[in-house]
Amino acid sequence: MSPPPGLNVRGVRIWPGFLSPAAQAAMLADLRHVAAAAPFFAPVTPSGRPMTVRMTAAGQFGWITDRRGYRYEPHHPNGKPWPPIPPAVLAVWDAVSDCPRPPECCLINLYRDSARMGLHQDKDEADFTCPVVSVSLGDDALFRIGNVEKGGTTQSLWLRSGDVLVLGGDARLIYHGVDRIRPGSSTLLHSGGRINLTLRVVT
Repeated sequence: MSPPPGLNVRGVRIWPGFLSPAAQAAMLADLRHVAAAAPFFAPVTPSGRPMTVRMTAAGQFGWITDRRGYRYEPHHPNGKPWPPIPPAVLAVWDAVSDCPRPPECCLINLYRDSARMGLHQDKDEADFTCPVVSVSLGDDALFRIGNVEKGGTTQSLWLRSGDVLVLGGDARLIYHGVDRIRPGSSTLLHSGGRINLTLRVVT
């Protein structure tokens, strides 16, 4: 069964509270197993600037950024294959993506304290007919939505734990980012912070 239509903000579809508190806790437990096999690491941009988030992934590919550039890789920086995407995460994709292809990457970003993500496009994938599906767990995040072209007006809204959004259709290549998180706004992560999952078809 498909979920209700959800909100539409500048072409971005958003389902507030898509995951119940129990479903969030169960998904977080699954992600701890992922992180045990593929530990979070500190990415840097191609120019050598450290990013403020920590990162890992699940699936056939993980998204990597380092001095060699932005790209997808089939192995964690430790040389091991990425662990599989947990079934509960795949179920979110099946419910909201309206895409016949399964995701090949689940990028997992960990935000703590002053971590943020500048406005960017997700454009390293080969098939833009497939959306990017995002799941928020933990502290609130101020999410900024821009335009398909760089510049122009933007709109910001708070994403809370359990919210799901989809960048697809005309909004697939929209610029977006996270201005900041609100520390202490959720108790889901015992040590605080926010985890964001983004599911993508890579090839």
